Amino acid sequence: MSNWTKLSEPFLGCDSPYELASTVIFGAPFDGTTSYRPGTRFASRTMRAESYSLETYSPYQNRDLTDYAIFDGGDLELPFGRPDKMLDLVEAQTDQILQDGRIPLMIGGEHLVTLGAVRAAARRWPDLHLIQLDAHADLRDHYLDEKLSHATVIHRCWELLGDGRIWQFGIRSGEREEISWGRSHVTTRFFNLEGLAEMVQRLAGVPVYLTIDLDVLDPSIFPGTGTPEAGGIMFQELVQGLQTLRPLNLVAADLNELSPPLDPSGISTATALKTLRELLLVLQK
Repeated sequence: MSNWTKLSEPFLGCDSPYELASTVIFGAPFDGTTSYRPGTRFASRTMRAESYSLETYSPYQNRDLTDYAIFDGGDLELPFGRPDKMLDLVEAQTDQILQDGRIPLMIGGEHLVTLGAVRAAARRWPDLHLIQLDAHADLRDHYLDEKLSHATVIHRCWELLGDGRIWQFGIRSGEREEISWGRSHVTTRFFNLEGLAEMVQRLAGVPVYLTIDLDVLDPSIFPGTGTPEAGGIMFQELVQGLQTLRPLNLVAADLNELSPPLDPSGISTATALKTLRELLLVLQK
């Protein structure tokens, strides 16, 4: 059982005791390999502080967060400049939540944090599949001679899962070499979420990890991210895509790459919070 205690100010509507929770939120505030604009380490604490602006009820799904047992465990304390140690801590926490029979939902941080959680999930489910909503392929084998990077995270996940287990949607950026490599090893849908429903049918009953890099959204509606890419999807498309995933056996998930300092208007944080609400409701069985 986790030794987390109940926060005095958790995410809105996520205040159930750990012992009763079906879903556990935790923050992984790390941006130690960010290559362009840092700031994602502030995402989870900013989202938590601003969540009072959001309604717990979703008109998209006709569901309310208060009808479900969700626990917010706060943020992990992660070391600066040590991505290997950070991944060990994320893996250990994810593993504990899974052992306790709950669904972990991690809030990044940069996208590299996903690797730690996938390590824990893949050890528990050898047939794990990964769904990635993202602007960037993140399939490089190394970036600036480093194996552990936000630009290599999905390649590292592939090393755990193997061919045919990774499904990418919304991709619109990557090096020629990594895109070419990906065609032989992962399934990539470029520019949008087309093909999501067909994928859901193929993965019926299979354990699935869902990772959402918020830069899948167009920067016109989500400028607060470290590496914005023009040509992204709109929020309504993302919500509809999440609802499409409801029939899947989603065993763990994460939401990452919000950088609050890059959008002083707060619009990006508000969008991330609304995405979090919709994702939490999709995870409830």
